[in-house]
Amino acid sequence: MTGIVALRQLRIKVIDSELLFGTIQQFNAAMDRLHTMQVFSRVAEHGSFVKAAEQLDLPRATVTNAVQQLERHLGVRLLHRTTRKVTLTHEGTLYLERCHRVLAELADAESLFAGQVRPSGVVRIDLPERLGRLRVIPALPRFFERYPDIRLKLSTTDRFVDPVGEGIDCVVRVGALRDSSLVAKRIGELAQINCGSKEYLDRHGRPRTPADLPQHLAVNFFSSRTGRDLDWEYQEHGRDHTVKMRAQVSVTSSDAYLACCLAGLGLVQVPRQGLEGLLAEGRIEEVLPRWRPAPLPAWVIYAHNRQLSPRVRSVVDWVADLLGDSGAA
Repeated sequence: MTGIVALRQLRIKVIDSELLFGTIQQFNAAMDRLHTMQVFSRVAEHGSFVKAAEQLDLPRATVTNAVQQLERHLGVRLLHRTTRKVTLTHEGTLYLERCHRVLAELADAESLFAGQVRPSGVVRIDLPERLGRLRVIPALPRFFERYPDIRLKLSTTDRFVDPVGEGIDCVVRVGALRDSSLVAKRIGELAQINCGSKEYLDRHGRPRTPADLPQHLAVNFFSSRTGRDLDWEYQEHGRDHTVKMRAQVSVTSSDAYLACCLAGLGLVQVPRQGLEGLLAEGRIEEVLPRWRPAPLPAWVIYAHNRQLSPRVRSVVDWVADLLGDSGAA
């Protein structure tokens, strides 16, 4: 009887050992896959096997074999190779985006336990054109001084962006937001003014009250989502008013909006921030200062599907501080 029990115990140990060996093999395979993704990402980013090998401190042959094995495993070609350069295929571009997400998640997870002080990884952020060009981009050197291990993939557009569908970590937007399942954190507001170019005002006269607006042209701004021109807005005695303005041109870009104003095509309503130079030079003038539009709220938007990772949280908090200070109002 004792012998039978001993055999059973031995069998259990063997089974446990096989299971453990299988688990170890799976773990090693997963770690190899992550290493291969890191190698591929570095080759894609540098466009060179040689530079990737130098940065990773690996033999060039090891880097080349790793990418070849990955392509065989996936069954697709990830890179176009010529004697002069290495470029991504369409499939390679899609896979690289996934690699960035997986590796960033890994870095975030490790930072929770490794006592890592500085967040690291790639963060995709989308900004309004003028706000990005005039406010955020000039401040980026200070951001990278604080977070040298974060890399930004920055796009600027005034259209509606789907963070989830387009793989964007956070989006900064100004103005009223439509209802959505996304998280929107209000981070400040931008004071607006009414203005026109000196050329336009010399030709058409300067409006003194809102009653003069029907005699003027505006540059209209239309929603990329609905296609509808936005109304002219102003506040009087704490109440909001709207006016439909005549226009010869409508745009959907904040840079184009200001460019049309400078070209003398009509009156505009824009955040004062960034216009100080044009106002001082006299190229544009503020009109109807007693009937300014309400300040525009500024938001940072991100997906609601999970808690923000340290790298994304760092960017969100930094943008909130930047646009929420007195210089953003």
